Amino acid sequence: MGIRGPKDFYSGVMFILVGLFAIVVASSYPMGTAARMGPGYFPRALGWLLIILGAVSAIRGLRVPGEAIPRWFFKPLIIVLVSVVVFGLIIPVLGMAISTVLLVLAASSASPEFRPKEALISGVLLSITCVLVFIHALHLTLPVWPAFIGG
Repeated sequence: MGIRGPKDFYSGVMFILVGLFAIVVASSYPMGTAARMGPGYFPRALGWLLIILGAVSAIRGLRVPGEAIPRWFFKPLIIVLVSVVVFGLIIPVLGMAISTVLLVLAASSASPEFRPKEALISGVLLSITCVLVFIHALHLTLPVWPAFIGG
């Protein structure tokens, strides 16, 4: 029996591996009970759900014909990964608001459909959302603006 749907099969395998990793990492944490969950409860539950989802997807990939996996394009992958790393490095210096806009602009440039105006609008909207959620709602101690603007 061969792989008839490579996308479904390999995504299922990936889910299974991530689920197993979560269970292995969480095995050193106390489990607790459903009424009084310990730190290992949620990662293990999520790991099992990922394994089940992965098994369903992999079995589907063995039974149902599907699309082949397209060729990898490494340039966009590198651009997105580097932009996320740079975001992590510049957020303490430039603050959440500016760093988020720059992240969206940089990561969006990886697409052949990149439109600077749309990326800027998306970046500003995401920046506002991130500041509201992470700074105001969750009270994280990250600077919103650079120190020279007002920290």
